[in-house]
Amino acid sequence: MRIRQLHGWRVSPAEARLIQRELASQVSTGNEIAEVHLVAGVDLAAGNRSGAARGAVVVLQYPELAPVETSVVERELEFPYVPGLLSFRETPVIIEACERLSAQPDLFLVDGQGYAHPRRFGFACHLGLLLDVPTVGCAKSILVGQHEELGKEAGSRANLIDRGEVVGAAVRTRAGVRPVYVSIGHRVDLEAAMDWVLRCCRSYRLPEPLRLAHQAAGGHLAEPAVRPVRQVRPV
Repeated sequence: MRIRQLHGWRVSPAEARLIQRELASQVSTGNEIAEVHLVAGVDLAAGNRSGAARGAVVVLQYPELAPVETSVVERELEFPYVPGLLSFRETPVIIEACERLSAQPDLFLVDGQGYAHPRRFGFACHLGLLLDVPTVGCAKSILVGQHEELGKEAGSRANLIDRGEVVGAAVRTRAGVRPVYVSIGHRVDLEAAMDWVLRCCRSYRLPEPLRLAHQAAGGHLAEPAVRPVRQVRPV
């Protein structure tokens, strides 16, 4: 995959915050998702606040959600652990994994925040801009904002509001389980982001691309057998 070079990575936390504020204005919040044949899940496992991390990208064929390719990279983390700046710590690992992909996903689901971030520029926004691909943030917990109680049934949702602005939504993917927190990453609106999270769910709380990416990042997912891809896009 092609990666846009938007900034350097050897920056201080103060410089990283300035970069976030500058790049946040470039995030597209309109739905630009067309046909989706390949959807990717992104996750990263870091053992502690220092040392190595393992980043994983798992590409699945849609609508079957059958894995077609997995890319896993393990490397040292160079940026310090700073809440709100985790994308500067984790994105370089994921970018390296993306560079090794032969497939070109049409949509990325990211285990992390997107627009639901103090500076409206979380991991999913950062990765989306670098890849220039529709990207959705799907987090397991809240970083900013609050929401009203949502229904118990699958598909229930409630707006996540921070400082008077809708920044995402709590979405219940299965009846009786805790919701996930969905937000815009890039080139998608919130309604489409929620729709695609639900479309990619099967029998688990997490959408299948993220569930498998979590397994791959933890070293518990075998490489998929080579499968034919219905659409190949030029890189």
